[in-house]
Amino acid sequence: MFPRLCLSVLLAGLSALAPIHAHAASAPNYVIIDNDFAGPGGTNIQSVIPLLGQPDKVTLLGFTVVVGDGWENEAVAHLSRFLEVASAPAELPVVPGATQPLVNSRPRLLAWEKSNGKMPWKGAWRGNAPDLQPPVKVLKEGQPTRAVSRETAALFLIKQVHEHPHEVTVLAAGPMTNIALAIKLDPEFASLCRRLVFMGAIVDGNLSQVTESADYYTDFNFMFDPEAASIALEAPFPEVISVGSVANPIRMTPEIRDRATQRPGPLSDYLKHYFHPQPMWDELAAAIAVDPALITQSVTAYMTVDLTHGPNYGYAHVWPDSTRPHIGERPVKIVTAVDTPRFIQTFVDAANRMNTHG
Repeated sequence: MFPRLCLSVLLAGLSALAPIHAHAASAPNYVIIDNDFAGPGGTNIQSVIPLLGQPDKVTLLGFTVVVGDGWENEAVAHLSRFLEVASAPAELPVVPGATQPLVNSRPRLLAWEKSNGKMPWKGAWRGNAPDLQPPVKVLKEGQPTRAVSRETAALFLIKQVHEHPHEVTVLAAGPMTNIALAIKLDPEFASLCRRLVFMGAIVDGNLSQVTESADYYTDFNFMFDPEAASIALEAPFPEVISVGSVANPIRMTPEIRDRATQRPGPLSDYLKHYFHPQPMWDELAAAIAVDPALITQSVTAYMTVDLTHGPNYGYAHVWPDSTRPHIGERPVKIVTAVDTPRFIQTFVDAANRMNTHG
């Protein structure tokens, strides 16, 4: 009787635990990508591929758009046109967001350059760009007809994390203006996220600006809106992952392009026509947002952003726990190595899968 009773109790206990483990195993993997979708082609637009091309691994809730590499309204148009080419579901919202950084501006940047040296890439402020967002020009890839959401990015982000508490990964692949606005509008926003994955915080790139590339090792996403990055890094996200200079050696090559366009169709034609041989910055960040197991090495450090208006304005600084200044900095998982072959195969497979559906 006693052994039989013990077995019954054990089975009852396991039965009670079973739904918990089943729920954990099937927990939804929701992602929102916030990006400065400059185009046509290139790393910003191609960040969509690891998200749309792996429907078995991720549920994409929508796109929020921010000024950065290009003007926000142009980014909305480039993204919308790409989604049409890729035959993306019409119900996936493209949500307009911030058209200017929180504090920084083109006149401030030009004044900063006089004392601190040239910023090699100015994004929307490059060349003779106006200080404020101009109307959208005719796009090379064709004008989009896809409907754009009437919401605003920060409010969309807040709404989604409240509807899916502790289940949403926010991927910030551009300046973090929309993220900062969501944090300031809703004190629960950050804590209700699953994690924040962002492209930025090149903490080891000073010498590489001289020996390799001043452009690739300048922390544009942080420097364009330093105050927004600072707000994001002090917010209580349960986990923060930084994808920085680890992406620089992983370049979009003709060989990767050819593998990603093996199946003929509109998406393959687009990727071939608008090929850019540059680091796969945002594609890697997107792939990690879907599957953090791509990370093979990382360092956890306390991180803040330099907001003094000197040569390091907008650069990240890190400390170990033993020497950090306790001014609001939080731990950040800095990616130092990834499974590059598996990442590239993931990207290639996702692109071909999307082209098949298109």
